Amino acid sequence: MKSVEEQLALIKRGAEEVLVEAELVEKLKRGQPLRIKAGFDPTAPDLHLGHTVLINKLRQFQELGHQVIFLIGDFTGMIGDPSGKSATRPPLTREQVLENAETYKQQVFKILDPAKTEVAFNSMWMDQLRPQDFIRLASQYTVARMLERDDFDKRYKGSQPIAIHEFLYPLVQGYDSVALRADVELGGTDQKFNLLMGRELQRAYGQESQCIVTMPLLEGLDGVKKMSKSLGNYIGIQEAPGVMYGKLVSMPDSLMWRYFELLSFRSLEEIEQFKRDVAAGANPRDIKIKLAEELVARFHGQEAAATAHRAAGNRMKEGELPDDLPEVELQAEADMPIAAVLNRAGLVKNSAVARDLLNSGGVRVDGEVVGREFMFVLGAEHVCQAGKKAFARIRLNKQ
Repeated sequence: MKSVEEQLALIKRGAEEVLVEAELVEKLKRGQPLRIKAGFDPTAPDLHLGHTVLINKLRQFQELGHQVIFLIGDFTGMIGDPSGKSATRPPLTREQVLENAETYKQQVFKILDPAKTEVAFNSMWMDQLRPQDFIRLASQYTVARMLERDDFDKRYKGSQPIAIHEFLYPLVQGYDSVALRADVELGGTDQKFNLLMGRELQRAYGQESQCIVTMPLLEGLDGVKKMSKSLGNYIGIQEAPGVMYGKLVSMPDSLMWRYFELLSFRSLEEIEQFKRDVAAGANPRDIKIKLAEELVARFHGQEAAATAHRAAGNRMKEGELPDDLPEVELQAEADMPIAAVLNRAGLVKNSAVARDLLNSGGVRVDGEVVGREFMFVLGAEHVCQAGKKAFARIRLNKQ
């Protein structure tokens, strides 16, 4: 194993908070592999890069020689995680949960080492609990303490319903740490209340309390809201190599270093060198290409990464884009609808023509057909094609 100082530096890379750091140092000093837990509710079958922030940290723990437990919350998935929700979420059926869980296992091993990963389902122990066991578990926490949770507090004060079963979610997540005898639990910043529950329940059941590592929520391609399929600002890890590549290369420059820190396995020293290169005049797009190639290779293999720029739509029907591809820089105060961008870039005669092309499927952005709802994000750069012959590489800068 690496020294305690080296391990701690890697563990803290990109992390929002380590609780309690002094306790984690003491655990690391023992020189024994720690049990590292992270739970995932299989509420949707497809993972995106935002989900992989935690999985990447698990991979780093594996590389440090620790035992990783990838916990699939098939039991908690049927309750529904209330974190950040303004209304009670409908629970999934067991069939839905198990179907989604199977796809999770297939996807996470693109990052984690299967030989060093323990996959667990929390139904294994939760299904064994008797009614009196649940009562004992529920007795460990008060309603007043539950209402200290920010989302519960807001809903209570706003007269929004809170179902009793939602109070069970943090209790069950905390009990998972008891059942697994976790030394460390990882979670997003929105999971802090639940993670702390694990510490308290372990003490209540006579165990040493786990340490907590919270990871930030990755911003989506809009650079503002967290990555989410429902918001359309995501990059799915099962998306085609060209689509993934195109999205990464076209993201705003302001997001680039955030994505490097949380998604890349490159050393911090190498990333710092990239920053110096850009400061010295290097094209940020060239640096984004390095990140895109790394991530495409991780999920699709080296060969796919080597040719992804061709599949990303940065080509014409006959092959690569010509050397004289027009490059257009536009200035704007905010994100713009694609129709307005095409008009201002001179790819169409007017906005009405742009709308007609969009309605007929005649507009492509990075090779993908887009509709009128497509928004061109400030700082992004895309290859746009209007009709059969009008195309340009367009960049939207803040005015």
